[in-house]
Amino acid sequence: MFEIFRPASLRKSPHMWLQTMYKMGGGRPKKKIYHRVDELDRVMELQKKPSLILQLKSIIESQRNQSLLLRDLEKEVGFVQKWNFMNVIEKYPTIFYVTCAGAVMLSRKAKEIPAEEGQVRVEMEPILIKNLCKLLMLSVDCRVPLGNIDLIENELGLPADYKNSLISKYPEFFLVKSVNGRDYLHLENWDSSLAVTAREERSACERESKLEEAGIKPTRTSKDGNFSGPFAFHFSFPAGFRPNKSYLEEVVRWQKMEFPSPYLNARRFDIADPKARKRVVGVLHELLSLTMEKRLTSAQLEAFHSEYRLPAKLLLCLIKQHGIFYITNKGVKSSVFLKEAYSGSNLIHKCPLLVFRDKFIALMGRKDISSY
Repeated sequence: MFEIFRPASLRKSPHMWLQTMYKMGGGRPKKKIYHRVDELDRVMELQKKPSLILQLKSIIESQRNQSLLLRDLEKEVGFVQKWNFMNVIEKYPTIFYVTCAGAVMLSRKAKEIPAEEGQVRVEMEPILIKNLCKLLMLSVDCRVPLGNIDLIENELGLPADYKNSLISKYPEFFLVKSVNGRDYLHLENWDSSLAVTAREERSACERESKLEEAGIKPTRTSKDGNFSGPFAFHFSFPAGFRPNKSYLEEVVRWQKMEFPSPYLNARRFDIADPKARKRVVGVLHELLSLTMEKRLTSAQLEAFHSEYRLPAKLLLCLIKQHGIFYITNKGVKSSVFLKEAYSGSNLIHKCPLLVFRDKFIALMGRKDISSY
């Protein structure tokens, strides 16, 4: 297992140092360099204030009269966070308005944009149903504890009342059942058409595009680790990483290796099998692909350990595949990014809900909102 840390003398270094917790040959633990990706670190910095703004917006809208007395803010967010929210209220009068009675509410302009949210939620519904089904299909028993879904409901884009507004609305897909005193969301009907991963969809599009352009199917691996094949992942190495020939040859072998679909039951495979280990990478890739911003905290990923049969040394698995995933310690919690989903600090494809949120956050007056 790895413990991520950065010595004080290296705080300005473009690298993150990793201390292994086991000894090699009886000597001192070896140190390995984990290269930073500044653009993805920046995503975490950029989202801090927008996250507070969206949270306060939700709190205000949940109040009966669409306003919140400032003296009651601490009850909603706690003593420490209260001051962060107070700062946001003061800094962005284009979004929040404080009345003479000491209540905060949305400004006139800010109220106009949320009026569009109903239509956005209608557009999101089929996307959410599809992603919830796929989330359950990835698990060994086609069921996931409701508590785990609650843990990532914001990342999936689920509404706060999703248990009533979505799950109850689609009994042909979902059923909530108690197992050993714990509520689980069960998949009622398996849909084979959904058992196609985001990786496979991308791979098919890329192969078709290259065939049209060149009339041939490329078979060699470039220096960036990418390989055109049905079992290949998209790689993006950090700027400071310089793979040698033997490393790239190993990448070629790994990229060519066939592996079972993440949608096949994990109980069928021996985790010691290299193909099964590559399948785990596919499971993590697909889980991140189901989120709106293609990222989750490491704790959120760990919550699905049992249902998805993830490896005991999950962090080590993610670090080893640093061409596919990126771990950042920026922010309150460490987060794992799906690297291919980003161009610099910008998320490449956005669902309707993220586009809507961008429009709301634009009231801040900041131009660099494309990565929210």
